[in-house]
Amino acid sequence: MTTRDDLALANRLADAARTAIRPFFRARYDMEFKSDQSPVTEADRAAEAAIRAILEKERPQDGIIGEEYGAVREEAERVWILDPIDGTRSFIAGRPIFGTLIALTQAGWPTVGIIDQPIAGERWAGMMGQPTTFNGKPVTTRPCRALEEAILASTAPQLFPGCTGEHFSRLAGQCRDTVWGGDCYNYGLVASGHVDIVVEAGLKLHDLAALVPVVEGAGGRMCDWAGEPLTHDSDGQVIALGDAARLDDVLEALAEGHDHH
Repeated sequence: MTTRDDLALANRLADAARTAIRPFFRARYDMEFKSDQSPVTEADRAAEAAIRAILEKERPQDGIIGEEYGAVREEAERVWILDPIDGTRSFIAGRPIFGTLIALTQAGWPTVGIIDQPIAGERWAGMMGQPTTFNGKPVTTRPCRALEEAILASTAPQLFPGCTGEHFSRLAGQCRDTVWGGDCYNYGLVASGHVDIVVEAGLKLHDLAALVPVVEGAGGRMCDWAGEPLTHDSDGQVIALGDAARLDDVLEALAEGHDHH
C-alpha cells in the first residue's frame, strides 16, 4: 500500500536533495579544477547520497534505483526511483529549470512522484488517488480544445532517434507553439496548466517514473507513443497531455508516416 506517510517521506527526501544541490548551482568553475568532478556530478552524488541515507534508515525493505549509485533490492514490491538532477545541461548553463525526481513504484507502477526545482523553491507532488499539489496547493491541467491551440514542449530535437524526429515535427506543425528545453520541468507546467503537451523519446525509468503521478493527479494523462501506460518496462517514448481528449490527435500525428518507412 502507498500511504500519505510515503508522500510525506518523499517530500523529506526532496528537502534533503535541495539542501545538497543548492551550493553547487552556478558554482565557480575553480571547483572543477580542484577535483575531477564537475559541479553537476558533485551535486548529483551529494543529493542521491542524502536521499539514500534517509531511505536506508526509514524504509530498509524497499528497493532503490538511482541514476548515480545503481540499484539495491530492485526485486522488492516497492521501489524508490531517483534522478537527483534531471536536466544536466540546464544545470551546467545556470538555468533553474532542472529538477530532482523522486518516485515510488509498487509492482512496477508509479504511485508517488515529486518534481522539485531546488533553486526556485518549486515542488510538484503527486500520489495516485490524490490531487497533485504545487508548493502544497492543488493544481489542475487546462482543457485544450484542439491541437492548433496547444503549446507543445520537449527537451531537445537531437534526443529524437531515427524517424521519431520526423513524427515529432509533424505533431509540432499542428500545434500553436513549441518550446524547447526544460526536461522534467515541462511536466510540472502541464500539471499547473501552462503547457498542453510534452512529447519525448529515449527517456530512462528514472526520467519518467515520477512524472506520472504528478501529471495524472492534476487531471492529465501520461502514456507511451502507442497509448499504453508507463511502467518499469516502458521503452522511453513518452506523451504527457493536460487534456486527455487530445490523445487520439497526438497519437495520430506521431504515427503518421509509419507506413512510408
